[in-house]
Amino acid sequence: GVCGTILMGLSWVLIIFTLPFSLCVCFKVVQEYERAVIFRLGRLMSGGAKGPGIFFILPCIDAYARVDLRTRTYDVPPQEVLTKDSVTVSVDAVVYYRVSNATISVANVENAHHSTRLLAQTTLRNTLGMRPLHEILSDRDTISSSMQITLDGATDAWGIKVERVEIKDVRLPVQLQRAMAAEAEAAREARAKVIAAEGEQRASRALREAAEVIGDSPAALQLRYLQTLNTISAEKNSTIVFPLPIDLLTYFVKAREASSK
Repeated sequence: GVCGTILMGLSWVLIIFTLPFSLCVCFKVVQEYERAVIFRLGRLMSGGAKGPGIFFILPCIDAYARVDLRTRTYDVPPQEVLTKDSVTVSVDAVVYYRVSNATISVANVENAHHSTRLLAQTTLRNTLGMRPLHEILSDRDTISSSMQITLDGATDAWGIKVERVEIKDVRLPVQLQRAMAAEAEAAREARAKVIAAEGEQRASRALREAAEVIGDSPAALQLRYLQTLNTISAEKNSTIVFPLPIDLLTYFVKAREASSK
C-alpha cells in the first residue's frame, strides 16, 4: 500500500545519502549450498529464495533468513518400543534429510529441523510397534524403507526431503537374549542329531550292498582279507589278527552235536 511505498522511498533515500557505506549493508552473499529467503515488510518477496551468490536488500524494511541445503544427519536416541508380540526392545536409528524448498521450510514451520527430528522418533516407535520381534531382527531394510516413505510424506509440507533411514541397533533384554540363545542351541543340536541319523542310515545301506556283493562272490571276501592285511602291515604293527572263517566254526559245532547224540 501507500505506507509500504513511502517506506521503500525512504529506504532508497537512506541508501543514496549513505553511499558507499550503505553498500556494505545492502549487498549480501550466500554460499553455493545456501539460500536466502527475503521478507519485505513482513511479506515474502516474489521469485522465491535468492542465491547462491550476491543479492540486494533494502535496509530497515527487508529481513532475510539463511537456509542450509546440505544433507543433515540425525541420530535418533534409543527408543523403548513394545513390539506386536509384546516384547520390549530398545531401538535407535539414523535419519538423513535435507531442505528441498527453502521458502516453505521458513514460512510453513517454526523450526523445520526440530520438527523433523521429533517426527522421526514418533515414526520409529509407531512403525516398530506394529511388527513382531522376528521381523524387526530379520527385515530391517523393509522397515527402514517404510519409515523413509512415511517421514518423507509427512515432512513434504515443511520443505524437508528425507533421503534415507537406517536402523542402527536393536537391543533385547538379557533374559530374552538367553532364551533365544538356548532356543538356537537346541535347534542346532536337533539338526545335528538328524544329520547323524541320516549318515548312519546311508552307511548301513552301503554296508548292506557291500555284503550282498561279497556274498555273491566268495573270492571277494578273500581279496578284502588280503587288502586288510596290506593296510595293517603298512602301519608297521607287530601284531597281525587273522580272521577265522565262520564256516570252520560251524563244522566243529556240528561235529560236537553229532558226538553228543
